[in-house]
Amino acid sequence: MALSDHRAQVIAQSERSWASITFAGARHVFTLIFVGEEAVEAGERFVANLPEHEFALSGHLVADATVSEVEHRMVPSPRMVVTCEVLMLEEG
Repeated sequence: MALSDHRAQVIAQSERSWASITFAGARHVFTLIFVGEEAVEAGERFVANLPEHEFALSGHLVADATVSEVEHRMVPSPRMVVTCEVLMLEEG
C-alpha cells in the first residue's frame, strides 16, 4: 500500500501455489482501484514503479511483480483500476 501512496483500495485478491524444482511460493493477483485525480496520479506512479520495486518481506522473496491490466475512466470522475501479479517465494 505504501507503493500506492496509500491511495488504493484492494477490490480483489487471489492466490495460487507455485513451485519449481528449487523454489516454492505463491502467485498473488491483486486488483486495486484508485478514485479521484490525485489517486489516479498515485496509480500511474504505482504502475511505473512496481516492476522495479525492492520489497522487504521477512521470510519471502518477490521474484516477479508485474502489472497485467490497467483501466482508466474519466467520467463521471477519474478512476483507475490496476491488476497486478506478484510471485512470492519462500526463503530458506
